[in-house]
Amino acid sequence: MYIFQKNSRIERYQLKKGIITVKSIKRIALSIMGVAMLLVLTGCVQIDKATGQPTGPVWEFLGAPMGEAIKYLATDKGLGFGVAIIVVTIIVRLLILPLGIYQSWKATLHSEKMNALKDVLEPHQTRLKEATTQEEKLEAQQALFAAQKEHGISMLGGVGCFPILIQLPFFSAIYFAAQHTEGVSEASFMGIALGSPSWILLACAGVLYYLQSLLSLHGVEDETQREQLKKMIYMSPLMIVMFSIFSPASVTLYFVVGGIIMIFQQFIINYLIRPKLRKKVREEFAKNPPKASKTSGARKDVTPQQPAGIPTKKKNNKRNSGKQRSR
Repeated sequence: MYIFQKNSRIERYQLKKGIITVKSIKRIALSIMGVAMLLVLTGCVQIDKATGQPTGPVWEFLGAPMGEAIKYLATDKGLGFGVAIIVVTIIVRLLILPLGIYQSWKATLHSEKMNALKDVLEPHQTRLKEATTQEEKLEAQQALFAAQKEHGISMLGGVGCFPILIQLPFFSAIYFAAQHTEGVSEASFMGIALGSPSWILLACAGVLYYLQSLLSLHGVEDETQREQLKKMIYMSPLMIVMFSIFSPASVTLYFVVGGIIMIFQQFIINYLIRPKLRKKVREEFAKNPPKASKTSGARKDVTPQQPAGIPTKKKNNKRNSGKQRSR
């Protein structure tokens, strides 16, 4: 009896845990992205408490050379610190642009597979929405994930961690180089003091990242995926605005240049890469059409069945037949 109760509790815990995990997986992914952004700006480079200057391997190998390049362009070439930050930021972002495009390529491939598999996945999604009990929800979620896994679809949207991890040190280094390079805090750019927060640059950065988020919706046909992206559309702009409020204009200028490059990258994805991926995915599925699961729209039959060892009663019609014969 104790073992039965214990197993029942374990099953209920696993069931509840499975449903919570599935429902929260999108939110967890968003939280990871937010934490990654914080690591970009603060985790890769440390600040020496005694001197207030950046330190650490990332700063020594990447940040310090970027800072020297900014000083060289600003003083030796006479470009000024604002233009120097723009030039160095463009160079760094162009160097890591292939990684960003590769990451976006994987996410776009995932999106196009979702578009092509709409008829296969829609019954599972409908079953999940119509589920009323935890058991039915878990079964529907497991069936949906099994169908996605069968066709090579990731629950995290096809975004890999490796390209992001490679880009983090570069983002962090240029962020601190724009802020701590000697002479930046006393300089100005187009009448904007680079050592103080700028509301003009803050507004430009917010608008640019919002436009980039809007462009990311282009070509997404799956309604579920589109609704999820719409919920994320304000996340990136709000994060940039919050950082810019407490950062000097030199850092916000770096955000502005980064936003322009991200929009350029999104145009490459939308109008060069996505059409080719869409054609490729549809040709592959045309050759090997995906088959919908036979039980995708069915619910589990929970009607209790008659035990095999108990015989069923049968109506005895012999009495009536005998009486009829005797008459």
